[in-house]
Amino acid sequence: MPRHPLRKSLPLLLLVLLAIGSLGFSLITGSVSIPAADLWRLLWHDDGSVQYRIIHELRLPRTLSAFGVGGVLALAGVLMQALLRNPLADPYILGVSGGAAVAVLGAMLLGLPLAWHAPMAFAGALVSILLLFTLAHQGNWNTSRLLLTGVVLAAGWSALISFVLSLSPPMRLPGMLFWLMGDLGDALTPSLPLVVLLIGLIISLWLSPALNLALLGSQRAAALGVEIRHLHIFIYVLASLLTAAAVSIAGAIGFIGLIAPHMLRLLAGSDHRILVPGAVLIGASLLVLADTAARTLIAPMQLPVGVLTALFGVPVFLLLLHKSYGDRR
Repeated sequence: MPRHPLRKSLPLLLLVLLAIGSLGFSLITGSVSIPAADLWRLLWHDDGSVQYRIIHELRLPRTLSAFGVGGVLALAGVLMQALLRNPLADPYILGVSGGAAVAVLGAMLLGLPLAWHAPMAFAGALVSILLLFTLAHQGNWNTSRLLLTGVVLAAGWSALISFVLSLSPPMRLPGMLFWLMGDLGDALTPSLPLVVLLIGLIISLWLSPALNLALLGSQRAAALGVEIRHLHIFIYVLASLLTAAAVSIAGAIGFIGLIAPHMLRLLAGSDHRILVPGAVLIGASLLVLADTAARTLIAPMQLPVGVLTALFGVPVFLLLLHKSYGDRR
């Protein structure tokens, strides 16, 4: 019996409401509380109040940046899990974010201006891509070899991060450590992450039919007309560049790209036409809520948002993993 279109789109409708709710909650929550009834008016009408300035100069830019970065990380996770057909796949696990983080920390160590961070992150991600394909791609394509090589490469980047931090001047070290743990405090220009998210989302939706066929296996997908090797390379490069953009904006924020796609896959299946936009909405909402907690839990001090995503992500992912593999017994 065919699935009703409304039932198929219901998860996306609910996730849109979740995203809107998380954005609204972030805007009204903080050291200065803003009544929810006044939020819509303050978004569109400048009444000269302190609340208007707080929303438009502080909370709205940071909230939109968190939304964009969370969506980008979730989208990168979807692509990586489709590439390797493995729910454990993630740009952080495969070492791409590690390469980007090493490059940005190197720029900080050298005292390069902030404008250099994004190009350095892209350069680090591309170096990681080249290393991964050089080390893992020998003969026929082997996703297990690629995953294992990525794990080892991530460990290597982690060692280099520790080395760079050990060379850093004491005055710069706290800022570098805070950025490394994930920080949206300086991410007050939301246009970049939102544009990156929009472009990545359009490309990924265009790839969704091929991603669905790739789930059938390389041989069957190739028999149905998918250039599987080209698809794999394109997906990995796209996911890596998305991760580099997120790292350059907000530092190393983990687990969003890992758990957001997996959560939606358990709820709505593996159709990438639903999975791609749905995971983006989940990841964006999770990071907005995590950043709201990071700036309010111990106010006026702020926590690195990456710490909260890890504290939330580890138990949630273990529960999801148990449910996923427990149901197969």
